[in-house]
Amino acid sequence: MDKNIARNIESWIYEYVNSAHAKGVILGMSGGKDSFVTAALCVNALGKDKVLGIIMPNGSMKDCHIAEESCKELGINYYIINIQDIYNLFIGSVRKVTSDLNTVTTFNLPPRIRMTLLYAIAGSLGYLVANTSNLSEKEVGYTTKWGDNVGDFAPLANFTKSEVVELGLELGLNKNYVCKVPDDGLSGQSDEEKLGFSYDSLDKFIRYGIKDDSFDKIELMHKRNLHKREITSFKNNFENYFDKKEQK
Repeated sequence: MDKNIARNIESWIYEYVNSAHAKGVILGMSGGKDSFVTAALCVNALGKDKVLGIIMPNGSMKDCHIAEESCKELGINYYIINIQDIYNLFIGSVRKVTSDLNTVTTFNLPPRIRMTLLYAIAGSLGYLVANTSNLSEKEVGYTTKWGDNVGDFAPLANFTKSEVVELGLELGLNKNYVCKVPDDGLSGQSDEEKLGFSYDSLDKFIRYGIKDDSFDKIELMHKRNLHKREITSFKNNFENYFDKKEQK
């Protein structure tokens, strides 16, 4: 990876945040590499006093201590806000309609609560919300719609999971945190166990078009989760319709 990439991202963050006249940026700190690298880029671009980390366990959180240590390493202010009570209120409301809950509900609700909370705080502070998603997750839809795939700007959106690791190491971040096995913090499985293929296979396909034995699974997941990348709407020949009205 070009050693100037990190500097270029930081310049872009600085220009974007300042053009929006924002007072700072806020992001959810999960203990994963994506939030850690995103926060580091924002600190380098804006200064640590303009970056705020929010750690949001739902009851307990496997990597809560890593999220805290990551914030401390970067020197940013952070708060721990447990969302369990909010989550339970939502689940209680859902149960009034149906008691037949599945993982589509239980796994996706916490990220949506977290994003709502980030925007509530950001709005009060005059901050922007940093999206921490990467290209690998986006391509196969391994993300929660209206949850962790939301933000005002996305520094890592065009970088694969492997490239995020490279960026983290280039930034001199704690190798143990940058290179740790990623997991969703919900299912008890690693990302790759849950996906059914490795990030290495996915990233090689994204960057070089290399198809290995995992390609069928990658392609299926890509197609199945198209709705997470694009808002599908009814299309009609409205342009011709309006053209004809003007001609009459």
